[in-house]
Amino acid sequence: MRIVVALGGNALLHRGERPDAAVQQANIDRVASALGALAREHELVITHGNGPQIGLLAMESAADPALSAPYPLDLLGAQTEGMIGSLLARTLHNVLPGRRIATLVTHTLVRADDPAFARPTKFVGQVYSRDLAKSLARKRGWHVGPDTNGWRRVVPSPVPERIVETDTLRELLDSGTLVICAGGGGVPVVADRDTGALSGAEAVIDKDLTAALLAEDLKADFLLILTDVPHVYEGYGTPEQRPILDATPDDLRRGRFPDGSMGPKTEAVARFVEHTGGLAAIGALDAANEILHGRSGTLVRPDLTGD
Repeated sequence: MRIVVALGGNALLHRGERPDAAVQQANIDRVASALGALAREHELVITHGNGPQIGLLAMESAADPALSAPYPLDLLGAQTEGMIGSLLARTLHNVLPGRRIATLVTHTLVRADDPAFARPTKFVGQVYSRDLAKSLARKRGWHVGPDTNGWRRVVPSPVPERIVETDTLRELLDSGTLVICAGGGGVPVVADRDTGALSGAEAVIDKDLTAALLAEDLKADFLLILTDVPHVYEGYGTPEQRPILDATPDDLRRGRFPDGSMGPKTEAVARFVEHTGGLAAIGALDAANEILHGRSGTLVRPDLTGD
């Protein structure tokens, strides 16, 4: 079975943890252990978030006196794809000796006129107090907004239209290679209307929506989104909170989940299931194998009639 696995930002850096390389390596070890059983039995394509990492690089770039201007987000995204992809590839090589593993820096095409460029919503970087976030916004020219535990920078998050390297990814998979790609949603690029020439876009694409597109284009059988909660919850954080064990795309859309957390994940699995008729699930990283076998997580399927 061909499975696209989308790792949440918590897979590399938990909230409140220092963004040190050693901390991220320890978390990657946990990721590799969780995915090892799946990789031994199935074709895997792995993608991942990059919010904390790209936020850190953006802060460092903005403060570097050697630069006349900060690095743009597309180049910072490419840096995080390479860094996180290397960590994943090295660790998976140790867990899966003899398995072909490749990290591919991929580019994701977006529309230059996407309205998201005028309405930043994607959280990146660390959490700040309200006052510090407002101060940094004035100093750096950032947009900031309230997140779950404080305030964070927000950047444009256009809709992914196409992954440029899809044909190369198919060839790698057909040769038996486990592929790590499209980290952070892929490097955002726009194409010249006349020549097709690519140029970078100042944005960060939602990695779950890119994962859904990737899974569809690669004809995956299953889209698995791994995060830090065991299920999608109705009424999350309220006394009426209850886990959703299975759902259709329409069921999830009626839930109106928050844009900054579960919303993109539920929309991603809904799109994949609608477009392909395949299966998808959302659940906790440590339960990856149990989710695939229906013993954990929230299963999303086209039609529950007859179950």
